[in-house]
Amino acid sequence: MNGPLSELTELIQGHKAAWDRFVHRYAGLILSAVRRVVGNDGETDDIVQDVFVRLCKDDYRLLKQFDPARAGISTWLTIVASSAARDGLRRRKLTTQAIDATPESAFAVQPPTFERLQIPEGLLSPRQHLVIDLLYHRDLEVPDVARFLHIDPQTVRSTHHKAMLKLRAYFSALE
Repeated sequence: MNGPLSELTELIQGHKAAWDRFVHRYAGLILSAVRRVVGNDGETDDIVQDVFVRLCKDDYRLLKQFDPARAGISTWLTIVASSAARDGLRRRKLTTQAIDATPESAFAVQPPTFERLQIPEGLLSPRQHLVIDLLYHRDLEVPDVARFLHIDPQTVRSTHHKAMLKLRAYFSALE
């Protein structure tokens, strides 16, 4: 079996040389198909790259769908490239319209609000409670907590781990 089908079989099997030949042979065709849809703008190269990503994505799922009984490889690749180009135009149009039509105030970022978890009294040891407080409520890093408590960083990690196990067990039982 020679020709495009054997090359596609090698390509799908993961042979790098087959992929290199495939890209070399069909890059111009794909570029041409993309340019016919989007023109010669700055996104052309990105869309061409997107076509090649689509072809090899998910273990070459798209390439495995090629059926030589329905179309030649060049025709099929032109259709895939044109479809990717139209998708790119649609994304750009939606993004541009959405941004232009959105008032500036909608882009304001609200600071996150967090609920402080109420840990039942006696569930954690005093040291575990202190480590959790320093790590999560005061946003200290493990080395900082270790220096603050005059203990080894590994002790902080171990204490944190044991506290988290107790908390997970407690809150899982509530569900």
